[in-house]
Amino acid sequence: MGDLLGFVLSGLVSGALYALLATGLVLSYSASGLFNFAHGATAYLCALAFYELHSGFGWPAVPTALLLVFVVAPGIGWGLDVLMFRGLARAGETAQIVATIGLLVALPAAGLWVVELLADAGAPVLPAENQYGLPGVGPSPAVSWQPVDGVGVDSDQLITWTITAVTAAGLWVLMRHTRLGLRLRAAVDHRELVELRGISADRLSSVAWMLSSALAGLAGVLATPLLGLSAHDYTLFLFVSATAAVLGRFASVPLAFAGGLALGVLQNLVAGYASFAERITGFRTAVPFLILFAGLLVMARRRRAAGTAASDAAPADYLAGRSWGRRWGVWLGAAVLLAAAFYTVTTPFWSGVLAQGLAISLVFVSFTVVTGLGAMVSLAQATFVTGAALVAGLLMSHGWPFAAAALVGTCGAAVLGAVVALPALRLGGRSLALATLALAFLADQVLFQFAPLRNGDTGWEIPRPVLGPVDLTDDRALGVALVVLVTVAVAGLSALRDSPTGRAMLAVRSAPAAALASGVSVVRTKLLLFTLSAGLAGFGGVMYASYNTRVTATDFTAMTGLVWLAVVVAAGVRRPQFAVVAGLVFALMPHLLAQYVTESSHLPVILFGLAGLALANDPDGYCAAIPTRLHARRAARRSSPGVGKAAEREQRPAVRGDSGTDTGVGARTGSEYLTGAGTGYLTGETVGTDGPRERAETALELRGVYAGYGEASVLRGVDLAVRGGEILAVLGPNGAGKSTACRVAAGVLAVERGEVRVGGREATSDRAVRRARRGVLLAPEGRGIFPGLTIEENLALRPADRAAREAVYERFPHLAARRGVHAGSLSGGEQQLLALAPLLQRPPAVLIADEPSLGLAPRVAEEVFLLLTELRAAGTALLLVEEKAAEVLGIADTVAYLAQGRVGWCGPRADVDAERLTEAYLGLGEGVR
Repeated sequence: MGDLLGFVLSGLVSGALYALLATGLVLSYSASGLFNFAHGATAYLCALAFYELHSGFGWPAVPTALLLVFVVAPGIGWGLDVLMFRGLARAGETAQIVATIGLLVALPAAGLWVVELLADAGAPVLPAENQYGLPGVGPSPAVSWQPVDGVGVDSDQLITWTITAVTAAGLWVLMRHTRLGLRLRAAVDHRELVELRGISADRLSSVAWMLSSALAGLAGVLATPLLGLSAHDYTLFLFVSATAAVLGRFASVPLAFAGGLALGVLQNLVAGYASFAERITGFRTAVPFLILFAGLLVMARRRRAAGTAASDAAPADYLAGRSWGRRWGVWLGAAVLLAAAFYTVTTPFWSGVLAQGLAISLVFVSFTVVTGLGAMVSLAQATFVTGAALVAGLLMSHGWPFAAAALVGTCGAAVLGAVVALPALRLGGRSLALATLALAFLADQVLFQFAPLRNGDTGWEIPRPVLGPVDLTDDRALGVALVVLVTVAVAGLSALRDSPTGRAMLAVRSAPAAALASGVSVVRTKLLLFTLSAGLAGFGGVMYASYNTRVTATDFTAMTGLVWLAVVVAAGVRRPQFAVVAGLVFALMPHLLAQYVTESSHLPVILFGLAGLALANDPDGYCAAIPTRLHARRAARRSSPGVGKAAEREQRPAVRGDSGTDTGVGARTGSEYLTGAGTGYLTGETVGTDGPRERAETALELRGVYAGYGEASVLRGVDLAVRGGEILAVLGPNGAGKSTACRVAAGVLAVERGEVRVGGREATSDRAVRRARRGVLLAPEGRGIFPGLTIEENLALRPADRAAREAVYERFPHLAARRGVHAGSLSGGEQQLLALAPLLQRPPAVLIADEPSLGLAPRVAEEVFLLLTELRAAGTALLLVEEKAAEVLGIADTVAYLAQGRVGWCGPRADVDAERLTEAYLGLGEGVR
């Protein structure tokens, strides 16, 4: 019994630290959608600072810890959010993952470099890297007690338990009983809707990152006596903590916290009682990664299988359609020059460095297959490299020739890739990345610990081959051979990309469901990508080991693979030639920095890690950014000052009357177009003018607005205006741009050209938060509620005082009876009423309602329209988009018809001809230019 209690208590110490880190991961992920691989690096940085300030500079332990946890760590979180994470929120998922991996590499190296610089300057710092048995915030040495026979507890453990318990209680109070916590949870549910309520999601994101970093800093300080100062151990600690975050589904702080505690206890119990684990080398330390992998398969939410065109769109290829020489001439010339350089200008030292870069380029090209073509982030590439090299070395030790051993090693890596892919293919995004990383750690700690494969710490000798008259023991000959191999690999992958198989791969990457409907096997395609990528990585691993002439099981760990991925993606992972550039930079940069800048080994690591920062602006890498920017400059030089205005004049909408002649409406202002005399598209009659309303100030006005998504133009010169106490109904077929007009009016989507005015004042540059604070609210298509919050919490986000909420309950007693129920469990009608009802208590200046009756029963739709008329009576200006033309015409004052991104007609409701409206919807009426 004493042993069991001892295992549980000691497990609760590590479990408490797991819980703190897991809670921080959930907070930052919930606020920004980013899984922060650098979370453990923040903890290490704070642990390093605590050690140097306390043990080196002699600062008191408790004040130093408080300074780091409450000032320094939150400052790091705020800075990273402002400088990096906000920009990454708009980038693809691959860029998001890799950028935080870059920070994981850069932050510890930056801390150690600062210590190194301080030591050179004579500061009283102590040796920092890989120090163990360090003092914590409590007494040093720690005070021990023995409350039960055979069970000991020391002061460091007691402090960790106490602080963790207090932190857990504080977080629970913050998230469940404060307005800030309510807003943070709302941002988890629906970030865009938070901004539509006038709450800055960016500020909430900063708060979440500050809290997350503070928790990481606290975990780092508390873990100093347990982990010492090993950046690798802190990184492993983070990935174990990710298991607890998975148990909390990256959304529930209490579940993640409880999962962390349980994980620590389970790990200790396995170590103490699982006798079978003694026969499997490394099994005990691999338990958390087994749980992580299983948890991802069983519990992780599936987001996307292989990318989507919307979230990870490929950049424009400005050389598409050009001649072969234009596309490949520069790269082929560079390959020839590089091969010639080995025998002309390079010294033996630089010949070796270039050969090393070309060897690692073969490994880097494998990322182009799985991540560039497949949009799947694999963090197990180093595992395939190590496996192939070890198998080849084992076979060559038994007399096999180099070519045969390399072939078998490559095939073994391909098979290992298929084995890794089979269980992981149902995952996507961060879940797939974590799953492959878990398998990579399992390989490091279990598979590569088998004595027959490992051959101890000496590994295997892999001599360079001699192919007839070509002796590859010469770095120059090896370099030329690698140039040929790399060229073949690049040409082969480029041909694959342009082949039917490659097009199928790209289809699976962009839209798996559409690819499946077209007869493409998604599972088979993804399995092929993984297998091909693993085989290519394995072959590159054999060649890289051959360059070094020896391989050991620790040469290429899972952490090495993280660095490789960061380097490749920073250069550009979509094209194999960019991966070759990344390999050469990876080999050359440390030597160039050491020779011309500094001999510190930390600076190259920092630079490689910080290359991920550039992904916030150039998510496709710096190599891909060069042709994009050159194209933009050429386009700017070709354009003349008058071209833009001429194009705008040509694209302005014109209304076609019954006679078939243009009326010239596009030349008039927005107000004149809406309320002045003109030809009625739906009636063929002159639109009347309402004198008093003509003179009234508009509450919301769009003037000549052009907007779209990327290069896809949707709105082409839209003019709309709505006044207080008026309902403007915008009708039109699907794809006409109605929802886009709503998003532009609410500030969710930026205007390319044109003007938006609110209350007669310029508001074009205002984003959604500022528009909402000026009284412009959007009820988005679907349901404008937070499904993960209760009815009471949804109402608390809008009418802040209880009296207003009670008035809502009095009007809708069925909501009052269920105020503690999650809004996501309500019927569609109840959800829409919950979204609109609070507006009656504090009517906004403008309400933009996008399809408010969508999916509702007729009786509920009538109640929704009644609410809208009550808001009109209260003086609210309503811009109402609806597909149900007959119903909306019953309450509208003014009607606008939108088609192909242009307003084809606008006028009083009384002038609308129902028959011609039907023809317009069916495409039978006269079109709009």
